[in-house]
Amino acid sequence: MQQPDILNLIIVATLAGLAMPAGAVLSRVKGLRPKWLEQELRHGILALGAGALISAVALVLVPEGIEDVSVLMACSCFIGGALAFMALDIYLAKKKTAGSQLAAMLSDFVPESVALGTTAALGGGTMLLGVLIAVQNLPEGFNAYREMTPTNKNRSTKLIWIFVLMSLLGPLMSAVGFYYLAEFPVVMSGIMLFAAGGILYSVFQDIAPGIRMENHWLPPLGAILGFLVGLVGAMLEGG
Repeated sequence: MQQPDILNLIIVATLAGLAMPAGAVLSRVKGLRPKWLEQELRHGILALGAGALISAVALVLVPEGIEDVSVLMACSCFIGGALAFMALDIYLAKKKTAGSQLAAMLSDFVPESVALGTTAALGGGTMLLGVLIAVQNLPEGFNAYREMTPTNKNRSTKLIWIFVLMSLLGPLMSAVGFYYLAEFPVVMSGIMLFAAGGILYSVFQDIAPGIRMENHWLPPLGAILGFLVGLVGAMLEGG
């Protein structure tokens, strides 16, 4: 693997991670008029993230994850991911913490960044997965920041910088996948399928229920747009 490949990987992973603080900054935009526009913007952004998450599961994580494992192991990892994310949801709900969206964001960002690194190490294209990670990180950062925003404005700004620091997990975990986990395809497949199960659970548990709006029909088109990002990317990378 040549040096420019790891450089491109780090750039893609960094940009994908920076979508988290970008979403946080976007969530600070308030006072849109008319009032319904602000509400539709929020729901549309959530729908966009849901579409991108489903796209990542359907077009990247599952297809690549099932290549090196048996059906039994694939199902076990997928269901295990869903159960793990459910357990995390239950734990955070009992703790009544304001960090549930943040935990969900990191829970899919980290394994997907690892998958990005292994994909690069094995000679695959990283642009599609990188774009999907960015598209889902934007609304997740948006939602996590709104959930955690304190009343103190100075702390709000500090929270954005925390999101910036967390974005560095992207290139770090991509490097781990690139240099180490690419040599263990079965382990990597398990991580991908585990993440896919957890992501799909999160979409229907945390995101999709919040998208529905009475007498408003445009925001769900965000899910269609998010899925199309992956669809078009897969077709382009497939030649």
